[in-house]
Amino acid sequence: MSILHLLGTAGEGGAETYFLDLVRALAGAGEDQVVALRANPHRQAVLKALEVPALVSGFGGPLDILTRPRAAHFARQTEVRLALAWMNRAARHTPKGPWARIGRLGGYYNLKYYKGFDALVANTEDIADWIVRQGWPAGRVHFIPNFAAAPEGEDRVDRASLNTPPGVPLLLSMGRLHEAKAQDVAIEALTRIPEAVLWIAGVGPQEARLKAMAQALGVGERVRFLGWRTDASALYRTADVCVFPSRYEPLGNVVIQAWAHGLPVVAAASQGPMSLIRNGQDGRLVPVDDADALAEAIVAVLAAPDQARQMAERGRARVQAEFSPEAVVVRWQDLFAQYGAG
Repeated sequence: MSILHLLGTAGEGGAETYFLDLVRALAGAGEDQVVALRANPHRQAVLKALEVPALVSGFGGPLDILTRPRAAHFARQTEVRLALAWMNRAARHTPKGPWARIGRLGGYYNLKYYKGFDALVANTEDIADWIVRQGWPAGRVHFIPNFAAAPEGEDRVDRASLNTPPGVPLLLSMGRLHEAKAQDVAIEALTRIPEAVLWIAGVGPQEARLKAMAQALGVGERVRFLGWRTDASALYRTADVCVFPSRYEPLGNVVIQAWAHGLPVVAAASQGPMSLIRNGQDGRLVPVDDADALAEAIVAVLAAPDQARQMAERGRARVQAEFSPEAVVVRWQDLFAQYGAG
């Protein structure tokens, strides 16, 4: 009996990265899995290395009449007992059959795509509560957080390879280059932090605007746009502070990833980070869209390395207690068993 994951997005982002993380963790726990996904060479290569069978299909709009029947045939062929849809596009194409259908939500999605599903899984308690308020029975709504882990043995990035001097404060911003992620606030904050260098790892529609902004503010020489990276762990290990200024963030996976790597976090108090971070204990929170406050908090963290180390260690302890791969995989396995795939 197999678990069928369906992922209908082609780009790179936090959900897509975590999709691979979870498939990898479940494979390590002995779960039989298959995947139906939109074409993406990187994800296809990872799945091949994991020996997870994959069906590549279009996952298009309303005119795509092929993906759902192809997914249904693939599911029967691989003896699927549970189909897990990652986000709306995948849910639209998740076929009915002799298997349970479950939607995995990492945000406040339009629930019309999940009509007839057996259950929904939210990665924050707030999203789970919101789903119930939309009329879903509480017994069919489950909360399973994302996990974070720091792979053993992975080296740091050579700063020189990214034109970054060895002794300067190094700030790291991870995430899609999108208005919601507020990298513009991080760039503005950099104008108030002399000598610091900001690494921005991600791709997205705001790239040209952010580069122009950095030049206009006179910090273009201190900002490195790294593009999409597959060595996130090495970036976390290299930086001095993780900067997470998102205007809108249901969860904040970057926060728990930074914690897992022992990296202090300064974040905007959007919904996800505010629910995760205990301000002053395991991270620093600042108001959304406040570059002055962001810069002040970063400077304070850099100026007190012992306190920063203590915050990071408390964050690491939170990961071990609440967000470890082992703890989260067990919760998924319990869910699979509940819906006939255990």
